[in-house]
Amino acid sequence: MKLYTISMSLCVMLLSVCGGKANASAGDLSQASTPKKPNILMIVVDDLGWSDVGYNQTTDLFETPNIDELSKQGLRFDQAYAGAANCAPSRAVLMSGQYGPRHGVYTVSPSARGNEKTRKLIPIKNKRGLSTDVITIAESLKTAGYSTGTFGKWHLGADPDKQGFDVNVAGSHQGMTFHYFSPYELPNIEDGPEGEYLTDRLTNEVIDWVKSSKDQPFFAYVPYYTVHTPYQAVIDKVDKYHKKGIRSKREATYAAMVEHMDDNVGRILEMLSSEGLADNTVVIFTSDNGGYRMTSFPTPLRGGKGSYYDGGLRVPLIIRWPEKVKPGLDHTPVINADFYPTLVNITKSKQPNQVLDGVDLTKHLLGKKRIAERDLFWHFPIYLQAHNGLTDQGQDPLFRTRPGSAIRSGNWKLIQYFENNDFELYDLTNDSAEKNNLASEKPSKVAELKIKLQTWQQRIGADIPTKLNHEYDAVINQQLIAEKLPQIKEW
Repeated sequence: MKLYTISMSLCVMLLSVCGGKANASAGDLSQASTPKKPNILMIVVDDLGWSDVGYNQTTDLFETPNIDELSKQGLRFDQAYAGAANCAPSRAVLMSGQYGPRHGVYTVSPSARGNEKTRKLIPIKNKRGLSTDVITIAESLKTAGYSTGTFGKWHLGADPDKQGFDVNVAGSHQGMTFHYFSPYELPNIEDGPEGEYLTDRLTNEVIDWVKSSKDQPFFAYVPYYTVHTPYQAVIDKVDKYHKKGIRSKREATYAAMVEHMDDNVGRILEMLSSEGLADNTVVIFTSDNGGYRMTSFPTPLRGGKGSYYDGGLRVPLIIRWPEKVKPGLDHTPVINADFYPTLVNITKSKQPNQVLDGVDLTKHLLGKKRIAERDLFWHFPIYLQAHNGLTDQGQDPLFRTRPGSAIRSGNWKLIQYFENNDFELYDLTNDSAEKNNLASEKPSKVAELKIKLQTWQQRIGADIPTKLNHEYDAVINQQLIAEKLPQIKEW
């Protein structure tokens, strides 16, 4: 009996020295080991439209088999929203967990865009990137022992290693690449062999880093530069889409870029599987905002990137966490500000000393309790000029957006325009394309949502432009609108 006791003591001591790997074989000799924290893989595609993925498309032109398979394995949200309708402000909401008025990133500078004589107000000055005083998701996750890496577009500061990331590949203030084929001429990444494709290279970097970091929990943030302009893709894929019936070289190239992105998403998912990481990794797949509207790829939604109609705000979203999140379709409206409090809870990170405007989705994702119905808000006190008056579907053909705010409350959406204090009201249940402005027909609903919107603006301290632009010319503004209107096709 004495020998048995000594042997068992020695065994326990040896297992202790050997570390965590021995815990599973120690059986009842030691307390059960603490469950390993889940890894986080967040893929944010640039300018990928809500319907520009195979599982959600309104055409049969896009080929995204890997994303389609992911949509079957995870929970897909068909009412997911970006925090803003273009790149930097949406990413600022995601990384800070805060609505725009808290951090001041409203657009890609400057905020005074478009013809000066058509801007009635002087817009609020935009901040270029997040202040380092703002605690990012990455900084919060580091408090829980996570290694953090970002691979691709940052657009929120000169270098994300000052904002919580241990590793940065290709991230800077720069909001796009001008060269998808090496030499890239991008900060914080060495050029590869001539002709190397940037999306392939970023994927290589992610895979190598995850393999080297897998012994501790990791947060891999993968904000691909693709499918942002310029449209550049491998010629074989472009030809493939020409053969499928897309005549426009630009649109065939876009479809090819989407497929190439999907190939690389598949590579990352396959790596997680082969490395034995898939079951303990939360995968989030989404876009930073709506896509550019192009004639071959109409969505049922109005507008596109830069527009505060749903075509500019609604994005694909899939969340996969095997054995934790049940696969299926969820109609709950969510916004990318929700990622921050959710990941803080899932990872047991330290709560940041700042307001988080998103809500924790953890119980909702785990099927334990649905989140309470709440209102979503957007604030854009800036001007963003038209991209293409024929397809933008804006309030008028001169701008994708004029200064205003918006609220989604239940299935209703109210848009306020600051220039003339005009309002648009849409019933998203019966009018997802936002064609029928019901503001004049339902004044009581407008009044109800207007109070909610103004209360939010006051509570959050939203800057609202009121100074008149003395260069504005109402006659010229109307003349230019009148010139453009006959060119716009019925949509």
